[in-house]
Amino acid sequence: MRETLMSQHIGVVCCSAEGAALCYRTICLEGPKILGPYAHPEISMHTPSLADYVACLDRGDFEGVGELMLASAHKLAQAGADFLICPDNTLHQALAHVSPRSPLPWLHIAEAVATEAVNRGFRRLGLTGTKWLVDSDVYPEKLTVHGLEWVRPNAAERDEVNRIIMDELVGGTFKPEAIAYIQKLIEGFKHAGCDAAILGCTEIPLIIDDTNSPLPTLDSTRLLARAALRRALRVE
Repeated sequence: MRETLMSQHIGVVCCSAEGAALCYRTICLEGPKILGPYAHPEISMHTPSLADYVACLDRGDFEGVGELMLASAHKLAQAGADFLICPDNTLHQALAHVSPRSPLPWLHIAEAVATEAVNRGFRRLGLTGTKWLVDSDVYPEKLTVHGLEWVRPNAAERDEVNRIIMDELVGGTFKPEAIAYIQKLIEGFKHAGCDAAILGCTEIPLIIDDTNSPLPTLDSTRLLARAALRRALRVE
C-alpha cells in the first residue's frame, strides 16, 4: 500500500466511453502485477459530452478539440493529477495546440505504439483508425522518428472503418460483419508487406486482437495504459 500512495496520480482525458473504459480497466487490472493484490495508482477521469468532440471533428476544428481537452486537463490538475493521457488516437491531432498551454505533461499514444513496435522488431505497420486519424500525421510523425514504415487504408476502406467506429463501436455495438471487415483490411496490409497492424482506434481492440488478426497487433489502448502505469510507478 505504501508504494501505491507514493505513485503518481494519472489523469485521463476521455473522449468516447468504450476506449476510456478499456484504458481504465487495463491500468486497474495490471497494477496488481507490479504492486500486489488490488493495488493500482490513483486515477481521475474527465470527459465532456462526446457530441462536443464530434461537432469539432466534423468541421475540422482541432483548436476546438484542443480547448475541450484543455478544459479536462485543468479539471484533472485541480483533482491532483501529476500527468495526463488521452485514450483517443484522433484527439492527439490537437496536442500541438494543447501542450504549450497544458497545466500538466502528457504521454503520447503514438509514441507508446512506436516504442512497442521497435521493441518487438516490427518494421512496416498497417494503420487502422478513424478517417480523421488515418488522414493525419499523428502516427507518421512518431513512426518516422523510430525508422518505421507504414501503410494507410485506401479512401473507401477509411470511410467504412470510420463508419464502423463511429456508428457501432463507440456505442458498444460489436458486429461479426465489423470484425470480418477489419480482418480483411489487415489481410490487405499483410499482402502489402506489413508485419504488424496498429489498432489506432481505442475501440478496435474490443473486437480485434492477436487471436483473430491476420497480423500481430499493436493495441494502442492497452499500450498507452501500460505506459501510464510505468510512468506512475516509475518503472521502466
